[in-house]
Amino acid sequence: MRATVGRVDPGAGQRNFPVVLTNTSDRTCTVYGYPGAAFVDASGKQLGPDPERAPGSPGTVTLTPGKSAWAGLSFSSPQISGARTATPAALLVTPPDEREPLKVTWTAGEVPVGGDESSVSVTALEAGTGP
Repeated sequence: MRATVGRVDPGAGQRNFPVVLTNTSDRTCTVYGYPGAAFVDASGKQLGPDPERAPGSPGTVTLTPGKSAWAGLSFSSPQISGARTATPAALLVTPPDEREPLKVTWTAGEVPVGGDESSVSVTALEAGTGP
């Protein structure tokens, strides 16, 4: 399994990113539910709390070799919300029912890590690579 983060899809005061999991094996697999996600600094220390799970109805996604599932990672733009921020070195993404996270270099700048309006949310996985 490989994890990637797609381009930001800005909304009104929001920053939205597709977090994509791709089946890199030669066998079909399934994923169900929400991925784990954590922003970390260069030393691996977590920045801010774990993202909240957005409301929704998870479903099973079947991934044949080379196919992908994605989840939306969203937060209020720190410049608007006034949240305390940090610039992570990476996003750790843990596929459902797995223990080992996949490390993705974070290049999208500051993220909220505390204070008012600092919550980050993640949606359930669905087929494809983004909206």
